[in-house]
Amino acid sequence: MQIRDKLTFLFLLIVALIMGASSLAIYYLSAQYRKQEFYERIENKARNVAKLLIEVEEVDAELLRKIEENNPVSLPNEEITIFDYQNQVLYSSEGVQTVEVNEALLNRIRLEGEVRFVFGNQEVLGVLFTDQYDRVVVVASATDIFGYRKLNNLRNVLFIVFGAGLLFTFISGRIFAQRTLSPISRVIAQVDAIGISNLSSRVDEGNQTDELAQLAGTFNDMLDRLEEAFKLQKNFIANASHELRTPLTAITGQLEVTLLSDRSAEDYKRTVNSVLDDIKNLNYLSNRLLLLAQASSESVESSFGSIRVDELLWQSAGELQKRNPSYRVSISFNEDLEDDQMTIVGNEQLIKTALLNLMDNGCKYSDPHEVQVSVEPGRGRLVLTFRDFGIGIDEEEQELIFEPFHRGSNAQNIKGHGIGLSLVQRIVKLHEGTLTLISKKGEGSTFTLKLPVEKKN
Repeated sequence: MQIRDKLTFLFLLIVALIMGASSLAIYYLSAQYRKQEFYERIENKARNVAKLLIEVEEVDAELLRKIEENNPVSLPNEEITIFDYQNQVLYSSEGVQTVEVNEALLNRIRLEGEVRFVFGNQEVLGVLFTDQYDRVVVVASATDIFGYRKLNNLRNVLFIVFGAGLLFTFISGRIFAQRTLSPISRVIAQVDAIGISNLSSRVDEGNQTDELAQLAGTFNDMLDRLEEAFKLQKNFIANASHELRTPLTAITGQLEVTLLSDRSAEDYKRTVNSVLDDIKNLNYLSNRLLLLAQASSESVESSFGSIRVDELLWQSAGELQKRNPSYRVSISFNEDLEDDQMTIVGNEQLIKTALLNLMDNGCKYSDPHEVQVSVEPGRGRLVLTFRDFGIGIDEEEQELIFEPFHRGSNAQNIKGHGIGLSLVQRIVKLHEGTLTLISKKGEGSTFTLKLPVEKKN
């Protein structure tokens, strides 16, 4: 069942319950009012008849009967019987008495003062009437023909109003549900029309204030992320293919040229060394690509643990200088830095890769091949600054420097793949840190890395 139908029937059910309860309440209260009013009329008539018989000496039972025969305000099927203290009938209206009166009923009326009950289609009232000298019991009954007619008419009106109300509610609920859900249907249609070929399309956010606008905004945010991921994937595949093809082509070419003719042992050795360099370069590139994929995976968070950043800094500096003896890394710690502020939560391999890349980047693109690393405390964060005095980065290229495979225009002659900084950026985001760059062409670059310090319980 569609949501539109569910809303319509739910709306119909709620209104039906409200109208049904209201109709029952109206009918019940009206029935109680008719009953109370009719018994009051019977009681007034019974007391007036008893008063005439007991208090007016000139009126006897026969005269009273004649008076009541011509009384225009007599009730339909009216019967009045008056009993003395010995349960003898003092007065009885004309006609056949249909209400059965026994001694037990009379004693009950004398005890309680007033008794009401229904006998057949007649409503009966027994009341004790007293004056200065007499105590008599009056039993009066009648049929409320007009009252029941009014009550039946009210019941019919309530049934008609209830049915018409439900029909109107169904129609209006259908229209209401359709109008309410039409923006959602429009959003569904717009989302359904978006595919790989038009990922730049967005859903109309309407007034940008209500829940439907928030839903459309959520879809647009999701589409932004999908479009960005799709572009990154597309560029990554294209650039990775190019970067992998270059060393493979070089290896293939060298081997094919070598096999064209017999060569000396020295030539074969030179070719093998060259191929080995290309394979090492290919292996280095493959490791970088694997690390880039790992840094993009959310599952890596399960391997987070406590890490001492100072130890990783010394290890990274040692590995870098061992790999490139001409590189120099100087590390300084702020005197206000406490021991517990050196611990963060993260993946040790990825953090070490980020530190090593920032050091390698600073040494590679500076003429003295030197990078200065300073560590100082921040507000709940550990601040690491990597400063070099190299070629710097153009201002218009600084936003692109963290894109995979992007290299600055002034770094084309320096060996590299353009993966290092993008890898660092992803690692930092994965650890909820920040990485900022201040650079000026020809004067060097300063990268500031801020990582959240482990919270102590």
